[in-house]
Amino acid sequence: MRRIATILGIVVILVVLIALAIPVFVNANQFRPALEAKLSQSLGREVKVGNLSLSVLSGSVAADQLSISDDPAFGTNPFVRAQNLKVGVEVWPLITSRKLSINGIAIDKPEIELVQNAAGVWNFSRLGASSPPKPAPRAALAPDRSGADVGVIDTEISDVKISDLKITDGRVTMRRLGSKAKPVVMDGVGMEVKNFSEGSSFPFTLAAALPPGGSLKMNGNAGPINAEDAIDTPFDAKLSVGNLDAVAWGIVDPSTDISGMVSMDATAKSQGGVVAINGKLKAEQLKLAKGATPAKRPVDVDFAVTDDLKKLIADVRRADIHTGSATATLTGTIRSQTEPATLQAKLAGSNMPVTDLAALLPALDIVLPRGASIEGGTAQVNVISQGPLNALVTTGTVGFENTRLANYDLAGKMKVIEALSAIKAEPHTTIQTLSASFKNSPAGTAVDNVQLVVPSIGQMAGAGTISPSHALDFRMRVNVNAAAATLASAGLKGGIPFSITGTSEDPSFRPDIKGAVQQELENLTKGAGPASGIAGPASGIIDSLFGGKKKK
Repeated sequence: MRRIATILGIVVILVVLIALAIPVFVNANQFRPALEAKLSQSLGREVKVGNLSLSVLSGSVAADQLSISDDPAFGTNPFVRAQNLKVGVEVWPLITSRKLSINGIAIDKPEIELVQNAAGVWNFSRLGASSPPKPAPRAALAPDRSGADVGVIDTEISDVKISDLKITDGRVTMRRLGSKAKPVVMDGVGMEVKNFSEGSSFPFTLAAALPPGGSLKMNGNAGPINAEDAIDTPFDAKLSVGNLDAVAWGIVDPSTDISGMVSMDATAKSQGGVVAINGKLKAEQLKLAKGATPAKRPVDVDFAVTDDLKKLIADVRRADIHTGSATATLTGTIRSQTEPATLQAKLAGSNMPVTDLAALLPALDIVLPRGASIEGGTAQVNVISQGPLNALVTTGTVGFENTRLANYDLAGKMKVIEALSAIKAEPHTTIQTLSASFKNSPAGTAVDNVQLVVPSIGQMAGAGTISPSHALDFRMRVNVNAAAATLASAGLKGGIPFSITGTSEDPSFRPDIKGAVQQELENLTKGAGPASGIAGPASGIIDSLFGGKKKK
């Protein structure tokens, strides 16, 4: 037994020594022209590799450089370049008959540039489909590491079956031709393909780091490869994204002032260049308007989206938006042919708890009076948004029922109007109903058909504007419950007119004399009384609003 063990040990040592000695006698650079020619022919792009070295133990040929040219329509920079390339080979045919049989490729630290033109075509779309470069001749001179020629060789690549394709620690840069947007960069890109076949489906995994601290993971099956347009290659995969910065990643243009951190779990299925994505996402630190501050709580979305990678059109078929127990549904279309992208969308929600919605007000740049908060009750919304993302125009209606503006005494603020001096001040303002229509644009917000019922005051109606800096300019009327008889005796019909100015944070209430006189003049004009009878009622209106001399 000892002799057998000794003999086996000697055999193992001899095998190892032979394996280590083979690279000395086999100059791998002899195969470089054939390797470059075969890879160039397969990809339809010029492929260059650096000095080659053979590792018998690992069954691979290593190159210290790799360069794959880009589609000429996209520029002269390389499509792929890397410092290290390993090609898995069958060692015995290589040694005995100088035949290079490739079974796998591993690329370390590649730099890959993905470019899309205005028509939606990518620089990899025709990879492998265009006319292949003229292959290098079989009889060629290949310089070794010192630059000297090794002589005429006769090498052929007998077989190329890449069963394993691996990329480690890569960097992928994505950009659009003619775009002013900053290119998106993914670092730490790792990809592995098993049982690769151009004519059938094959499994793959993909992982990458997203700027500035996010992550991307994807695994599934892809293929068969579409030789005419690689973007049409079908795939079916699971997708996981963590802490993606929507601005840094390029999902939204910085000029839109929309931002947030997104995490997502979804499935993605592509057919003919159209990807159907279904899943759930969470948006945190969300900002949806210029001057907004991040939302105080996350937003969860159940969504179904189809994205046409050629036409650059994404259809949001369904997006159920949840914050707390409040739910609204968004549908629409995003067109990315221009910068920034354009949106056409509808948002509708009913019976949404106001307390849950309140956390989103900062993200919409909606400001409440200083120290106030809104709580309780329900809200309804029905709006349409359209236009470029940096100049959206949103129109629609909103409504509230049985809610409360806590820590804000609206009645006390309105007591400056003499006719409302009898109203009882309260620490909070209960709102029975509030409804309005509005139009919001970069120029500000126009609010119409305001209908407000506050039990402690009465019924209010009017319209006005809110500037981007939150300056208020409203003309309103109030029908006060307790003062109705006084108003009638003053000859004022249609309620007490007043204005709201100041800012959203510090609104100011004042009597609207011009509106009151104009309304009364209209009433008198419609009546039968002579013009000389106008002065008395008008004087009474002014006295009632400003608290003129009391009659004895």
